[in-house]
Amino acid sequence: METYDVVVVGSGTSGQTAAFHLNEKGLNVAVIEKADRPGGICALAGCQPKKWFYEATETIARGRHLKGKGIVSVSEGDWAQVLEQKQQFTSKIPGGTIKNFKKAGIDFVSGEASFLDDKTLSVNGKRIQAKFFILAVGAKPMQLPLEGKEHVITSDDFLDLGALPPSICFIGGGFISFEFAHFAARLGPVKKRVVILEVADRPLGTFDAEMVELLVEASQAEGIEVMCGVEIKAIKKHDKGFLIHTAQGGSLEADLVVNGAGRVPDLGTLSLNTAKIEYSKRGIIVDETLRTSNRRIFAIGDCVETIQLARVADKEAHVAAENILAELDSGRKSTMNYAAVPAILFTYPQLGMVGQTEDSLKQRGQTYHKSFAKNLSWPTYKRVGLKHAAYKILTDTNNLILGAHILSDQASGLINTIKQAMLNETTVEKLYQQTIVSPYPTRESDLSYMLKPLLSD
Repeated sequence: METYDVVVVGSGTSGQTAAFHLNEKGLNVAVIEKADRPGGICALAGCQPKKWFYEATETIARGRHLKGKGIVSVSEGDWAQVLEQKQQFTSKIPGGTIKNFKKAGIDFVSGEASFLDDKTLSVNGKRIQAKFFILAVGAKPMQLPLEGKEHVITSDDFLDLGALPPSICFIGGGFISFEFAHFAARLGPVKKRVVILEVADRPLGTFDAEMVELLVEASQAEGIEVMCGVEIKAIKKHDKGFLIHTAQGGSLEADLVVNGAGRVPDLGTLSLNTAKIEYSKRGIIVDETLRTSNRRIFAIGDCVETIQLARVADKEAHVAAENILAELDSGRKSTMNYAAVPAILFTYPQLGMVGQTEDSLKQRGQTYHKSFAKNLSWPTYKRVGLKHAAYKILTDTNNLILGAHILSDQASGLINTIKQAMLNETTVEKLYQQTIVSPYPTRESDLSYMLKPLLSD
């Protein structure tokens, strides 16, 4: 039986971050991974690979927006070429992951882990014990409870398609469907139909409703159909593709149906009850230190009942690692703060947010001030032919930022600036003064125009 200071279950971004953090502090660490391709979803089928398709999408979109305004012929997309570039990147991830573990002196164990008790895991019949465990097992595509679900491909499958067919239907109006629909709209066949079906009355429920409406308008302008209030009853295969039947009595034909309904914690056969670990449908329950209901076991990343974002997972990994080190050396505990976590939707234009939405503030009955504008005609956006740029910034009575929402070709940079202001409790007045001396003219310098309506008289 092998014994370690810490065993990490999962080799994704959070598992690796925690393992290397603890290893660098001198602890004896092992990583267990059940997948035949170590490295995690972010590196293999999520944040990293999707950006290969996004960069090509953005280039094509810019060209289309500037046609007749200085661009004579628009670039044509080739999905297969982008796929080849993506696969050159992802093919090196599994081997590189194992190599990096070995180089650092971290034991890598291939197999599915299951708790025998709160101190012992079973992996392929082998018993492994540790003083502490970190669960970083990630998430998997949500199963669709409908007839014909076997005809639906997952988001992982989508990014490995050799070519895109003329008509694609995405089930679910979340991150995955919107991003992939924008890829398909720019990189798919010339004659195509791209549809997003959402069962709720609006898509992208975590984002500000008004900003989502503007993104939907921008998406529709690119030929993406967004249908809400649509409950799918069954998917049936026929000679020309698939027929999607709705509970409302309608139907829709598509050559390809993609499950974009999101991911759920991949708790597999961990036998959490054996280790007295509490969990819900949303994931493993942890406190602000990332400790589970069992004090010796921590959980991080997409398998946890928190925010499913890669950089959040990395931060959780550091917090969990620091708390294990503190436990071993009577140090000070570390905690997570989710108040200013940025989120970016890599559509074109991008939709970024940080902090509260306007609806959430109304529900809380909180007094707030707002600066908002849409269809911005500032030179910044005229130069790139972007007609759907918009912003919304929400502040409290002390002129501190409560939330920000940006629809832009470079929303990520703007949102990150505002995130830092929120973390530093920078007032609108101070941020405005800082923004004046930004490189000009840029999206970042435009932030001063967004903030000015919020300045005190």
